[in-house]
Amino acid sequence: MHLSFKYPSSSAEEIQIILAKVETTFRSTKRMAKEDDVKLIGVWASPYVARAMIALNLKGIEYEYLPDDLFNKSELLLKSNPVYKLVPVLIHRDKPVCESRVIVEYIDQVWASSGPSILPADAYDRAIARFWAAYVDDKFVPSNRVLFWGKDEKSIAEAKEQLLAALLQLEEAFVKCSKGKSFFGGDTINLVDITLGSFLSWLKAFQIITGINFLDKTKTPRLVEWAECFHSVDAAKEVLPEAEKLVEFWKFAHAASRVSVADAATK
Repeated sequence: MHLSFKYPSSSAEEIQIILAKVETTFRSTKRMAKEDDVKLIGVWASPYVARAMIALNLKGIEYEYLPDDLFNKSELLLKSNPVYKLVPVLIHRDKPVCESRVIVEYIDQVWASSGPSILPADAYDRAIARFWAAYVDDKFVPSNRVLFWGKDEKSIAEAKEQLLAALLQLEEAFVKCSKGKSFFGGDTINLVDITLGSFLSWLKAFQIITGINFLDKTKTPRLVEWAECFHSVDAAKEVLPEAEKLVEFWKFAHAASRVSVADAATK
């Protein structure tokens, strides 16, 4: 059965006006992004670069991706981030913005009218989101660095335990923050989702490398469900690399590191 709904002429006219305004706003936003000349310097395997890309995708912002080399950094990167010399760097109107969480907040504020808000409107909720995002980096960054580069078995074992403990803490945080919904931000992705979600591919890669299942249904059931929801979001799905490719990248990085050490020893 086909049902058709007829509106009074005045309502139909109002609807057409609203739709026209929405379309005009959408077009002007896309045009603004192009005119703003947005660029992103990154390395495909970096979870921190993934954060910036996810935020840009959520906001529907067109940008030029400038791939860099982890082992041979470009002049543009060194010039744009002379302090840390690290990716990601967002270049907006020829002005560089550095550090992944700073970039995500910058994107949310500059393009506030585009796409969903990444930071909560409520001041307290915003503070909580920033707290847990900082917690993720405080616990994950040093542990991941050891798991990636570490050679000492004791240090690697400690890094594994620290990461597992952090995930248990985040399981509790998710229950409180999500309020029974799919994301830390409730119905939509927020700063915590992006910060933690950017590590999902690497958690899977480290599972392949170490044999440890960091996201376990018996220990972190809600985070396992959250990870599946996060992976299903187009803005993230288009960005997060396959774990197997990250394992190959890990092997390549270690091989390149050994070559560099050997070269230095012969000079």
